[in-house]
Amino acid sequence: MLMTSRTVSPFSSMNSLLPIPSFRLRRRRSSWLPASALAAALICFPAVAPVQAQQAVVAQSLQVLPAEVQQAWRASKLPDSSLSLVVHELGGGRLAAINPSLPRNPASVMKMVTTWAALSGLGPEYSWRTAFYARADASVDADGTLTGPLYLKAGGDPFMTMHEMWSLLRELRLRGVKNLTEVVVDRSRFGNVALDPGAFDGAADRPYNASPDAMMVGLGTVRLLFMPDPQAGKWIPIVDPPMQGIRVQGEVQWSNARCPGSPNVSTQIRPNGKETLIEVAGTVAGSCGEFSLYRLALPQKQHFEALFRMLWKELGGTLGRGITEGQVPSNARLLAWHDSETLADTIRLINKQSNNVMARMLLLTLGAEQGARGATAQTGAAAALNVLREQGVNVAGWVLENGSGLSREERLTAEGLAGMLELAWRSPLMPEFMSSLAIAGVDGTLRRRMRSDETRGVAHLKTGTLRDSRALAGYVLGASGRRYVLVALINHERAPTTGPFLDSVVAWLAKR
Repeated sequence: MLMTSRTVSPFSSMNSLLPIPSFRLRRRRSSWLPASALAAALICFPAVAPVQAQQAVVAQSLQVLPAEVQQAWRASKLPDSSLSLVVHELGGGRLAAINPSLPRNPASVMKMVTTWAALSGLGPEYSWRTAFYARADASVDADGTLTGPLYLKAGGDPFMTMHEMWSLLRELRLRGVKNLTEVVVDRSRFGNVALDPGAFDGAADRPYNASPDAMMVGLGTVRLLFMPDPQAGKWIPIVDPPMQGIRVQGEVQWSNARCPGSPNVSTQIRPNGKETLIEVAGTVAGSCGEFSLYRLALPQKQHFEALFRMLWKELGGTLGRGITEGQVPSNARLLAWHDSETLADTIRLINKQSNNVMARMLLLTLGAEQGARGATAQTGAAAALNVLREQGVNVAGWVLENGSGLSREERLTAEGLAGMLELAWRSPLMPEFMSSLAIAGVDGTLRRRMRSDETRGVAHLKTGTLRDSRALAGYVLGASGRRYVLVALINHERAPTTGPFLDSVVAWLAKR
């Protein structure tokens, strides 16, 4: 039987030491236009001024919308007061402005604000550095023992992978380092940012609830790989990475039925002494083939320590006293480092896949780079709003809590967000920002929506969904060649049912 793979997501001794790069090296940050200079540069573009500066904000009724869009809204049976909608042609007139200035919960559409503020505030070439240091007088003896602690400076990389961590550790082995007495992790770039993953909705093991951490690797998740054994009629679970102290308990039942779609397996994380048990249950058809689930099994710091120990052991290294917290001495010697992908590449993952913890990390980074030592979500939010204010974005009524949209407190206005999107469109950074958004019917969170000939490929959008919020914002290219800004924010207990209405708005604009 041919088995397919299915993944369910959210990834010579030496006497002295000299710096050596890891396999990928980039500058962390070069100079970039400050927000005020960027705003000034926009004036030079042959485009009209932002829509807010041209016309007064007028609350309209749904009668301004085409009949088919009105019908889709009426079918939702939600009150008109639950909708905020702003639509205008880029560089042209306004088509709709319904409750435009009312602050609403934008769900994951908030990631547009975080990514634009970071892109324009830090620059597209910005990257994160993770580095190993030793004492200024450190050396490696004939047995490969490093004198003194090994210091690890955490840079807050939002998407450092296990393979990249392995490569960085391998650089130490290439320099003759084998035996470590102690590893000191310096997370001082961020403050106390750890959170309870179960606090938002009780789903503490789900990756979308991951806590940020300055030394996060692999998003803090483990993969549960289920291998089919057709002869025995059973599923074989494997934990990847195979970190010590994590064990799967329970069983996923085998079924000979036809595969109905993505496997439905329940999981529960349970501490058991020094072990962490991942209890699994459910029934999956063998015809579904190999599949994977990603879960949060350990808090971020414990996850990193377990992963470090595993990878270092695999590379033949030893560790004496263990891993502690501290700061890198000012005169420490740089040994090896890893520079991440650029910010422009990183925001594509954040927006297209709507990754919450990466958005949180990006907001914290913005706070750190704007001068806040020990950055927190609060300092990051203040930094983001300052960047936007300097650009002339109307942020009245906005509330940023963590920058991801996974919040009951965050608020945006449709009017303000539409203004930000207009500004981003006229910016030199427009290509980088726009390419980070999901393409209708093609990729990201929109790959299974808007797949008709009219809408597929003509819209770059960010989606957002919570139990009482549904949102959609971005750019739509009309059949006439004109492009439109769209912002729709819906807050109501039945808001998640309004997908057909939002799709109808995109279809309307695509036809124009």
